[in-house]
Amino acid sequence: MEYPPVSVVMPVRNEERHLAEAVRHVLGQDYPGELELVLAVGPSAAAQPRLTVVANPAGQIPAALNAAVRAARHAVIARMDGHALMPPGYLATAVGTLTETGAADVGGVMAAVGVTNFQQAVAWAMTSRAGVGSAAFHTGGGAGPVDSVYLGVYHREAIEQAGGWDEGMLRAEDWDLNYRIRARGGRIWFTPDLRVTYRPRPSIRTLAAQYFHYGRWRRVIVREHPETASFRYLAPPAAAALVTIGLVAGVAGLAAMAAGAPPAAVWLTAGLAIPVVYLAGVTAVAAALARGVPAKVRARIPLVLAVMHMAWGAGFLTSPRGLHRKSDARVGQPDAATESAAAAGAE
Repeated sequence: MEYPPVSVVMPVRNEERHLAEAVRHVLGQDYPGELELVLAVGPSAAAQPRLTVVANPAGQIPAALNAAVRAARHAVIARMDGHALMPPGYLATAVGTLTETGAADVGGVMAAVGVTNFQQAVAWAMTSRAGVGSAAFHTGGGAGPVDSVYLGVYHREAIEQAGGWDEGMLRAEDWDLNYRIRARGGRIWFTPDLRVTYRPRPSIRTLAAQYFHYGRWRRVIVREHPETASFRYLAPPAAAALVTIGLVAGVAGLAAMAAGAPPAAVWLTAGLAIPVVYLAGVTAVAAALARGVPAKVRARIPLVLAVMHMAWGAGFLTSPRGLHRKSDARVGQPDAATESAAAAGAE
């Protein structure tokens, strides 16, 4: 087949740890057609030589993607992140799949790979149904149409016709765009032949923050599109609520015992059974499903699962109704930085 030119767009902010490697994997593609890489650079990132770099003063991913697409020259747009590694042959496979399936967007597996013991535990959880449910781009599966994919390789016109990324959707921005593409009759296609290496968060703090925001913005999706609610989305908030209620009741019972309260109040300590049963459950899951994992990694999996579930659930439960403010920004329209530069040039 004749391979069309491809623009790879990459939002960049606070990616010093992995950016050079991510860029190297893109530029090292053995893609038969023309290839360009467009970096949308946030305030904390430095420009890289030999690449097209556009400003992203907002520092947010959706704004970066829209700015990069506006600067891109080609009709096929491949989204990549600064902490993800594009494998050899990725673009050729993706473009071939676009052509064969007639899809608007194709993507594959978010292949989480850790370096430290903690990251390896996170990687296991991110590719297990026990950690993230049944999403194909996490756990794999057969090729076919899906609701959304990881990153994605798009026909540019599909992005533009759907209005681009909503710059008010600070998480789940790809899901939101793919929803609008599907609403217009476009097809989103998953293929296990595409695997992008993803570097998990390196600490409990950063992992908890990541999943807290995931939960907050998933609540936005469920609020705006209630038909998409599923067990996978509702299980973490239910678990977080039950564990919290159990802990509060248990602590109240212990306080009542210390104060010499009537026996009826002491029964509140039974609430502690809920978090104990939950912890026993995630420990049993790790023991049963992670048998082939090194012991030092397996020992961290219950903690990782608990952090992911509780942070995601807490974010979902506390998501404010006004969190999402829809943006009027569209691909094809100049952003504020472009307009300012044009005005300065005219003067």
